[in-house]
Amino acid sequence: MTTSAVPAANAVSPTELEHLIALQPHLRILDVRTPGEFESGHIPGSFNVPLDTLGEHVHDLADVDHPVALICQSGGRATKAHEQLGAAGKHSLHVLTGGMGAWKAAGRETINTAPNRWALERQVRFVAGLIVLVGVIASQFVAPLVWLAGAVGFGLAFSAATNTCAMGMVLAKLPFNSGPSCNIDQVLIDLRGTEVIR
Repeated sequence: MTTSAVPAANAVSPTELEHLIALQPHLRILDVRTPGEFESGHIPGSFNVPLDTLGEHVHDLADVDHPVALICQSGGRATKAHEQLGAAGKHSLHVLTGGMGAWKAAGRETINTAPNRWALERQVRFVAGLIVLVGVIASQFVAPLVWLAGAVGFGLAFSAATNTCAMGMVLAKLPFNSGPSCNIDQVLIDLRGTEVIR
């Protein structure tokens, strides 16, 4: 089957992506999460190219002839990667709707090499909730500390409005979230190969 058999639609459901993987050996899956998130569960045969690395090498990645499906935890970072690759001239791009969360919820196969690591978005929810809780409790003794909870609320609203997450970017830098760094040269060689073993 030729690469032209892959539909040009941007968004694909877990079922549609599974169908593409089964029928299209040339499809490349780029997971743009952090290495730590990638280790905590990824689609077999996928390549980890974190979003910041993708940004640095967007033109090299856009030159890959094969169709590409982009994956992140919930879809936000994959959408940003889609925008960057599309602007660099890459066609036949897909984004997994709902990201790995939707893939796992649908019961699809994953490879997990770090079972005890929380997904980055879960870490963000935990830290944000903890800061709010501490701020509210501490404000009973020092009233202005209630603004700590307000600042987190503003940050979460801003994050949703801009589809960015400053707290997530900070947490991603912690040693707990590190994993093997992306060897972009090897990834590019593998991406340009004729077939991916899944």
